[in-house]
Amino acid sequence: MSSSDSSLLPWQHDSWRQLQQLRERLPHALLFYGSAGTGKTAFVEAFAKSLLCESPTPEAHACGACASCNWFEQYNHPDYRRVRPEALEDEIADDEGGEEKKTAKASKTPSKEIKIDQVRALADFMNVSTHRSGLRVVMLYPAEALNTAAANALLKTLEEPPPGTMFLLLSNRLDRLLPTILSRCRKFALPGPSHEAGLAWLRAQGVKDADAWLAEQGGAPLAALEAAQGDSRDVLDELLRHLAQPGVDGALRTADKLQKVPVSDLVGWVQRWLYDLFSLKSAGVIRYYPRHAKELGKLAERADAIAISRAIKGMGERRAIADHPLSAKLFIEEMLIDYAGLFD
Repeated sequence: MSSSDSSLLPWQHDSWRQLQQLRERLPHALLFYGSAGTGKTAFVEAFAKSLLCESPTPEAHACGACASCNWFEQYNHPDYRRVRPEALEDEIADDEGGEEKKTAKASKTPSKEIKIDQVRALADFMNVSTHRSGLRVVMLYPAEALNTAAANALLKTLEEPPPGTMFLLLSNRLDRLLPTILSRCRKFALPGPSHEAGLAWLRAQGVKDADAWLAEQGGAPLAALEAAQGDSRDVLDELLRHLAQPGVDGALRTADKLQKVPVSDLVGWVQRWLYDLFSLKSAGVIRYYPRHAKELGKLAERADAIAISRAIKGMGERRAIADHPLSAKLFIEEMLIDYAGLFD
């Protein structure tokens, strides 16, 4: 494997070859979509780098040695822009040596939305001639983070794209995008790995209990690696202990212990537990929490499938407001008490 294609994950090579078939007649906007935690961002950045490269390889990878590649690797390519929420900028700041920027923003909670000002700022970028008469590339992710005003502003640009400009959008959830934006982009699916490929990659990274981590993250290996290296294990185990033995008193105690945990994380973990309950009851299959098969089996005997289905729908509604709860503790209490009601 050459240094150029080493930026791809093992399960992405087929997708790369398929993508090259579009190079002869590239659309002005490509929308890459797939599950979160499967490596889409790195794949699309590799594509952006290859589009700007002055000496791409026969396989259309960036050479990694030209001036354009050097600029790209230093995050200062004059013909490339990344548009993403402030919160994501802060998460990546350390990796890019952006501690000063991160500190400046620390006084306020960084936004999880892509705002209209960020889209409008592209106008100046698109009105300046490219550095070496090549392409101008804009990478925007996750596309579902566009707020309504930003989405409408982007739509106007996509309807009348400036010449020589390529838009690369990424999405984890196509159902959260405006149909009009979907209609202006060429969609390109980026599938995740097979279970075996994801497992092999995690083990190669030195992850212990890789099978369990991969299952808990729904087969998304990068999410599994992040979880395994993070400090969420104790928090998740605390929540799962309560879910295995539901009750009102336990709900109140658990909410008190977990009120400082990001509510969106808790909602996602409970959603997966409910999916496993429903799947076990209806099809005898557990996807996310195989380590808790015994507990799930006992609970499935006590719960009604229709009630579980309603609870899953309710959790979807909760997820929509999980980033901005009025009170995290009350939100978690209500969620866990409603869950306990499934087993009355």
